[in-house]
Amino acid sequence: MSLLIVGSIGTDDIETPFDSIKNALGGSTTYISLAASYFTAPISIVGVVGDDFDKAFIRTFEEHNIDLEGLQIVQGGKTFRYGCKYQYDLNVRDTLYTDLNVFENFDPVIPEKSKKSSFVVLGNIAPKLQMNVLKQLYNPKFVVCDTMNFWIERTKEELLEVLKLVNVLIINDSEARLLAHEPNLIKAARLIRELGPEYLIIKKGEHGAMLFADNTVFSAPAYPMENIFDPTGAGDAFAGGFTGYLHKTQTIDLDNIKRAVIYGSVMASFCVEKFSTKGLEDLSYLQIHDRFLEFRELTNF
Repeated sequence: MSLLIVGSIGTDDIETPFDSIKNALGGSTTYISLAASYFTAPISIVGVVGDDFDKAFIRTFEEHNIDLEGLQIVQGGKTFRYGCKYQYDLNVRDTLYTDLNVFENFDPVIPEKSKKSSFVVLGNIAPKLQMNVLKQLYNPKFVVCDTMNFWIERTKEELLEVLKLVNVLIINDSEARLLAHEPNLIKAARLIRELGPEYLIIKKGEHGAMLFADNTVFSAPAYPMENIFDPTGAGDAFAGGFTGYLHKTQTIDLDNIKRAVIYGSVMASFCVEKFSTKGLEDLSYLQIHDRFLEFRELTNF
């Protein structure tokens, strides 16, 4: 059974204190699928782009054996575009523009062969679209979900319905506090898990990630890096590494989920080393495994 990923695909203009890039490949589906592609196959994606989408980006997906049957290409339409500028503190960024274009009317249509996908990642899209995806599937084994402040504030009731059906929710610390109406992350995590997800992962940027399960809090460090060029997509790369590893092993227990969290952190660390998806485009198994071992050393004492 394939790993299905549904979310945004687009192009980004990114500026940091160190450099900038224009018309770069971006979108949640993009980062998730590229990161996952180093662990498992087949991977199927569902998304929408305009006919202005660079053919080189199509080749990037194909080179990573990502099935594009679910990619809608709207003739005469323009692809989703996003622009941002990071401050010296790379945890702070200013959105310069968000042009939804064809993504504004995105209606996910799951190809017949993907409806039996055992593992599903619902990228950061409207909860009603996430629910639409779930309704098209035949009893998926493991569902991973992402969301953001915008949906929590504006479509919370729809989001709560989705959360009843997912196995893992991956959000950052500010989103967790907003969703739970609770400033303490430990209490917030308990309240969020009561909404449905068996597992909760709270991302803390340069401070790593925390996994919450029954009677368990597992803290994974961030990789100690001297040079971070572009944080864009790091959270999605985390989700891709996390889910890709679990799909590869087909084992869902707490110990393996902890290992998956570390693999997610590994992929996020590669992502931020270069602009856009460049840090995820040309990796080897040895590079990934070596960094996993380095992470394991960081968590031992």
